[in-house]
Amino acid sequence: MSRTRTRANVSDHCQSVVLSCFVCLLFAGCGAGQGGPGQGGPPGPGGAAGKPVIQVKWTTPKTKSVTEYEEFTGRTAAVQSIELRSRVTGYLEKVHFEDGMDVKAGDELFSIDQRQFVQEELQSKAMVDQMSARVNRLKGQVSRTSELREKGAVSIDDFEALEFDLNEATAALMEASAAHELAKLNLDYTKIRAPISGRIGRNLVDAGNIVIQDQTALANIVPLDTLHVYFDIDERTVLKMRRRQLASGSNPANAMVQISLADSDEFKLSAKVDFLDNQIDAATGTLRVRALLDNPSGMLAPGLFVRVRFPLGEPEELLMIPESSIGSSQGDSVVYIVQETGDGMMAVRLDGVEFGPLVEFEDEKEALRAVRSGVKADDRVITTGLHRLKNNAAISKFEDEPRKEPSADQKPAPAPAK
Repeated sequence: MSRTRTRANVSDHCQSVVLSCFVCLLFAGCGAGQGGPGQGGPPGPGGAAGKPVIQVKWTTPKTKSVTEYEEFTGRTAAVQSIELRSRVTGYLEKVHFEDGMDVKAGDELFSIDQRQFVQEELQSKAMVDQMSARVNRLKGQVSRTSELREKGAVSIDDFEALEFDLNEATAALMEASAAHELAKLNLDYTKIRAPISGRIGRNLVDAGNIVIQDQTALANIVPLDTLHVYFDIDERTVLKMRRRQLASGSNPANAMVQISLADSDEFKLSAKVDFLDNQIDAATGTLRVRALLDNPSGMLAPGLFVRVRFPLGEPEELLMIPESSIGSSQGDSVVYIVQETGDGMMAVRLDGVEFGPLVEFEDEKEALRAVRSGVKADDRVITTGLHRLKNNAAISKFEDEPRKEPSADQKPAPAPAK
């Protein structure tokens, strides 16, 4: 019996302890509810309703003149490319230039052995002299025979025969003159001259080799004072460009493009568009465009890789906001602005904002994003704390803490005098 009584006492004691703990927890919960925010206690750090207030900074949009661009890759090409070939067949006698030098139009570049052509020119000249003498003789005979015919001393047949001989000799003289001119032309062709000014490439044939008329390539000349820049525009950009062209009446064929070289990110060079192809390449879905680039120093050469910044329209006045003021919400770009309320300020999210290009200005510390619609000029656009903001979130203006001057006891002691 004593063992059973002991177990019962232990069970009653445990139940009393559990009941006491439950009552303590109940009173503790009631006390916390009376003293917490929203239950009659002192307000929390976010305000009377316990809503947190986010400190932010804001700015107003700026109006600037902006031209929207698209960037493409391209290559430079020579405006002209002249391949020198001989107009006559013969042995190359001399080369008058050094590889890679600048030449002027009319400079003698190659000499072909001209001895054969000199003799042909002399032979043709002699034939001209012979035919000219015959024509002069027949003219005298016709003149004298004409007087005798009037007196009846010469028959009509003899007179007509002399006239026919004169006409035949005159034609032969014209043929001989043409052959003489051709001989002089061939003699002149033995000196191959530069047809344009530019930079000549390497010599392709050494002296002593035979060159074949219109077949043997001797060298190549390209002018470097101006270059062509070729690049391709995708069809989406073409459609966008032409829609804006119809709206503004501008002509992209007269547009100025900016050029950046392979060793620089700055678009320091300018070129004028002088050609747009008349159709889209079905294989690539692009439109070929050409621009004319001035190269007075001759630093650039055909075949260089370049980046081209192509304007899609005329300059327009647009509102600009800092790139840092654009946040992200579920993959969409959003902007928050400040709106006054009876209790303070809140952040309002703007949906459907149409953004333009990102532009860097010399007088601005950071890049600015153009806004085509959705933001007004007097809106206060929030620039900080975007990752913590939600629509209608309570906000306040962020105040920079004033710089504290060190107290007298904190200032460093002056250095001892030497």
